[in-house]
Amino acid sequence: MSCSENGAVQQSRCARSPIVRLSPKPANIGQDIKAVNETPTKMAAETPASSTPPSGASPSDAAILDHVTSYHSTRCCASPIYAFLFGTAADPIVRFTSASKGIFTARLTLGSQHLNSAGGLHGSVSATIVDWAGGLAIAAWDLRGGTGVSVDINISYLSSAKLGDEVEIEGRVERVGANLAFTEVRIWKVSDGERGTTVISGRHTKFVRAPSRA
Repeated sequence: MSCSENGAVQQSRCARSPIVRLSPKPANIGQDIKAVNETPTKMAAETPASSTPPSGASPSDAAILDHVTSYHSTRCCASPIYAFLFGTAADPIVRFTSASKGIFTARLTLGSQHLNSAGGLHGSVSATIVDWAGGLAIAAWDLRGGTGVSVDINISYLSSAKLGDEVEIEGRVERVGANLAFTEVRIWKVSDGERGTTVISGRHTKFVRAPSRA
């Protein structure tokens, strides 16, 4: 019998029963999930400091930003697919906004070449951005002149963007070893000049060789 069925006698017994306290249910689980999706990974803070950049945003380093911009202009723009999506060295459509050790950000206004037949950001374009940004994050790690070859790319499509939308791209190193480098890439829609909704989150692993030391 339940406590409610036994009246006052059973109510007194129930009062002596152990009480199990449950954590309150979040007011809005959907908002919590969205917040997780829009928070950059904390993996960098959990890996050894010797091989991982400091967690959180760092002030832009002029020398690293110059290296990333130069690497893109000389190496990336030599690839027809990158030139098609990001513009040529003489007429770029991507704008680098900051760079520090192992991380950079850039902004891109979406054109027709970035869209699928439904008018949204094409999945293959997003994947190409993950490929591109992962390599540039490695270039930002130690100013190396080559970033290796792709081993694995995975991507989660979280929302979309349309013609004329400005997006912010961030490439971040999670770890660089002697043979493999692990990176994370995210794309956000820009709203009122700030990061808004997360569009995609991806990871890119590359086979690299550590630069030779004199």
